Amino acid sequence: MYPMPVFLLSEDIAFPPPELAEPDGLLAVGGDLSVKRLLEAYRRGIFPWYSEGTPILWWSPDPRLVLFPREVKVSRSLRQTLRKGAFAVSMDRAFAEATRACTSRATPTRWRPGRAGIWREAFTGWPWEGRSSARACSA
Repeated sequence: MYPMPVFLLSEDIAFPPPELAEPDGLLAVGGDLSVKRLLEAYRRGIFPWYSEGTPILWWSPDPRLVLFPREVKVSRSLRQTLRKGAFAVSMDRAFAEATRACTSRATPTRWRPGRAGIWREAFTGWPWEGRSSARACSA
């Protein structure tokens, strides 16, 4: 099997077809995190994932995880936990605050060191209203 090419992005807001991604999902390198580029990427199932100080890497793994809320099966034990009222679930109440909290050093997340600032810059303070959602679950 021959390796697939990894595409170098130009200033144009364009991506190669996601089906041309490497087996691990890597599709392209470069570009920027402008709102236009991020919206185009997400529309096509492509997302940025990289470390601070390195070029932006664009990924489109196959298969992708897609959750259809009406098709989610909630287990009996989870249903019991939810009925106890120990958790509050909210949606779209504070997008910028949720983004900051998810990338703060105090939050034990899977973010690698250095990446949090990149994501805060990309998603905080931009006109995402109506284009993305924040879900939060708190105890």
